[in-house]
Amino acid sequence: MKIKKIFAWMLAAYALLVVLLYILMGYQLHYRESRGDLAMPAAEAGTVELVQGAVVEQRFSVKIQRLRSVSVQWGTYYRPNAGTVTVELLNEADGTLLMSGSFDAAAITESGTTTISAEEPIETAYSVPLLLRITADSQPGSAVSPLMSASAREGFSLALNGVPADGVLCFSASGEDYIWTGLHYWQFAAGFGLLLVLAELFIWNRYKKGKRSYVINALTAMEKYGFLIRQLVSRDFKLKYKRSILGVFWSFLNPLLTMAVQYAVFSSLFRFDIPYYPVYLITGIVLFNFFTEAANMSLTSILGNSGLITKVYVPKYIYPLTRVLSSLVNLAISLIPLLLVALFSGLLPTKAWLLLPFPLLCLAVFSLGFGLILASAMVFFRDVQFLWGVLSMIWMYMTPVFYPASILPGKVAWVLNVNPLYYFISFARSCVINGVSPEPAVYVQCMGMALLMLLAGALVFYKSQDKFVLYL
Repeated sequence: MKIKKIFAWMLAAYALLVVLLYILMGYQLHYRESRGDLAMPAAEAGTVELVQGAVVEQRFSVKIQRLRSVSVQWGTYYRPNAGTVTVELLNEADGTLLMSGSFDAAAITESGTTTISAEEPIETAYSVPLLLRITADSQPGSAVSPLMSASAREGFSLALNGVPADGVLCFSASGEDYIWTGLHYWQFAAGFGLLLVLAELFIWNRYKKGKRSYVINALTAMEKYGFLIRQLVSRDFKLKYKRSILGVFWSFLNPLLTMAVQYAVFSSLFRFDIPYYPVYLITGIVLFNFFTEAANMSLTSILGNSGLITKVYVPKYIYPLTRVLSSLVNLAISLIPLLLVALFSGLLPTKAWLLLPFPLLCLAVFSLGFGLILASAMVFFRDVQFLWGVLSMIWMYMTPVFYPASILPGKVAWVLNVNPLYYFISFARSCVINGVSPEPAVYVQCMGMALLMLLAGALVFYKSQDKFVLYL
């Protein structure tokens, strides 16, 4: 076996992956929506009729590294108005005008908003005193009024025609923050590349000394039993559609039919305000179906091959592995209707679509680790198949497949933070629906959960595999 050649290919693949991720992640690699964004408070009253000479001033500060826009909410007294409204944002410390905008009062609607935006994100507004000043040249009886909330906000002060007022203006501010890992992307890439080189040297050194290496053993097994793996994957795939009239077409049709039924039920019953809901739905269905299918097939992978295990020596982890690989074939077919639904829904392909293999690969690795645990447990406790049936149903309802994550009550919202499938599905939806890459932290979360589950599964399987023959 050409170990050096394999290691060289691994380094080349890593370098190519680093460059591709840098290109495909683009803007999202360096910036994220600011966690210091100011939300619009609920309107409770009007401020003043903004006639000529009137002024509304809101003093505040933000923790936004790159300020992009400020929006103000208006009241119109439900009448036609006239004049020009001017909104200005200034750095009160030095009087610098940061952004401004003029609006036709006649075009402002009741409870509507106007937004001023910077041509380039403002990087000098972080934690400095800011002044939002609003004026107009309207005449009495035809002027609009900025709305306000009676709730005070610490560090904010509102003045109406120079007189301090209790409450806060109904306005919002938004921007973006730098992502530290994105700013140091190439340093991180070089560091991980160095770790990969050191790991390969360590493994090679142990191999040359004749010491046991799990990595070398796994690579050797993949080469030695490659033909058997292909045959087992082919067998599992064919058995699934044996004596089926439509055959493989069911992998294409199943997610579409499931999506149609759930769309008919949930879109009218709950009326979720989710953009491109069919795409949102089928993405969750395809990924969750792959996980449950891989887990179900892995569950009986050892028991189902007891005849081979007791007669011929083959590394036992190959049986769960082939079940996951055969499920991956079905997943690849299921991606076709997913992409078709996206296109028919009006979503145009973006470069972010090319990032889809990453969450799918992480999900496959996670499924393999989970499958190893199920396969091991099933040998000793046959009741696992029934427990898994209940657990998979609970898992489905606790994963936002057909509903938005935002509807979960605060008391149970923590479930999403510990649900790996939520991260994999959200990653895929971000690529397909939003057409953008998630921020770097999501990559680390997905990869970390996948590797941890694989490590846990491999450890459980390794500790118990020698006892399998006693219970088969």
